Amino acid sequence: MFTKAIGVDLGTTYTLIHVPHKGVIINEPSVVAISALDRRVIAVGAEAKDMLGRTPDTIIALRPLKDGVIADYKITEAMLKYFINKALGTFRLFRPDVMVAVPAGITSTERRAVLDAAVAAGAKQAYIIKEPIAAAIGAGIPIGNSFGHMIIDIGGGTSEIAVISLGGIVVSTSIRVGGNKFDASISDFLKKKYSLGVGERTAEDIKIKIGSAIYLEQPLEMQVRGRDMITGLPKTITITSNDVTDAIQNELNAIVSAVKLVFAGTPPELAADIIEYGITLSGGSSLLVHMDKLISRATNVSAHIAEDSLLCVAKGTGIALDNLAVYKKSLVAGAQR
Repeated sequence: MFTKAIGVDLGTTYTLIHVPHKGVIINEPSVVAISALDRRVIAVGAEAKDMLGRTPDTIIALRPLKDGVIADYKITEAMLKYFINKALGTFRLFRPDVMVAVPAGITSTERRAVLDAAVAAGAKQAYIIKEPIAAAIGAGIPIGNSFGHMIIDIGGGTSEIAVISLGGIVVSTSIRVGGNKFDASISDFLKKKYSLGVGERTAEDIKIKIGSAIYLEQPLEMQVRGRDMITGLPKTITITSNDVTDAIQNELNAIVSAVKLVFAGTPPELAADIIEYGITLSGGSSLLVHMDKLISRATNVSAHIAEDSLLCVAKGTGIALDNLAVYKKSLVAGAQR
């Protein structure tokens, strides 16, 4: 009765912690600042993100996950431990059960790394659930029934597209395209078109404030400050939402192509269900203006953004962990200390 349980959306960009009956209690950047001399952890989360692009030679601010999977095991373990302690407190009698959401397309080696990191970070029992399943549960989709439902989860590092029926994934694909690729493309576009150099945080700010998945008749505008790539001096320009749409065309096309690929492999009966119920979008990057309209135009199927889209995966992990008997067949793997 004293054992706590937490669900973890271990994202490339943000890590969210869900505690059953409390909801999402942590939503912080997946960034760790370490000492360059001895790799000692200096800061984690929001405090570490504030250091990105601003650190002296003695401090390195980095993201320990790349494209939805662990790129630096030790740093990921330290980050998980920090978030678990922050969620449950440093002093506790029992180790928590932890459920971690991972991209559907990761390898068995990558899954094992996530389980090992969770156990090393303090979990008594660690479980893994695929992100599309967690997102569907968090979005309120009844995944256990025999109807087909399509979920598109667009995160920071990956986009997961899956058709779910009877508690499992019937057909899916996972592409390493998400919010981070959007940001990088915006930064590259500004260099090429305007000779303006901007940092990662500025590119993300542009995406959030004026980014659109389709061209607008009345484009939004924004002033952007950066460094002139020719003179090296500070420079301010005005860009529009259509500039951003131009910048991220390759990424948008990749997502649309992945959705069409999944549809091509979907059994006719389930495809008919999806046409009836529509497509559900989740994940932080699904909040790009008119992303649902882009998907709907490309597929001729209605699409809508899930309620609390950013929190769906985290909520799904918490709900699944709180109802293990119901969702056990939807889990990928487990490990214990």
